[in-house]
Amino acid sequence: MTSLTTYAPLVGRILIGILFIAAGAGKLGDVAGFAGYLTSGGLPAFLAWPSIIFEIVLGLALIAGFQTRIFALLGAGFCVVTAGLFHFVPADQMQMTMLFKNFAIAGGLLMFVAHGPGRFAVDKA
Repeated sequence: MTSLTTYAPLVGRILIGILFIAAGAGKLGDVAGFAGYLTSGGLPAFLAWPSIIFEIVLGLALIAGFQTRIFALLGAGFCVVTAGLFHFVPADQMQMTMLFKNFAIAGGLLMFVAHGPGRFAVDKA
């Protein structure tokens, strides 16, 4: 059990971090298209680049365990806001699955807010 509590936070940070890095990097392939998607949720298109950068930096910070509690809190908020703006479509089962996926990720990030990054991190919580 000691091994699990020692390594689980690192594995969790890596898995969630990879998700954000992949999401941000994927948007680099069509920034204009992503900007259009933002406007469909009622946000201004100029937020495309800050969103992309935020996702990539968030992922890297989580993996490194750098300022984990702060980044995890920001990431949880990001997940809840994006879920509400872009995935709350009760008639579309896939969008509702994405909504609850974002809520689940927010929940995982809140665990890092509450318990810190674990042993293997730049932060020593």
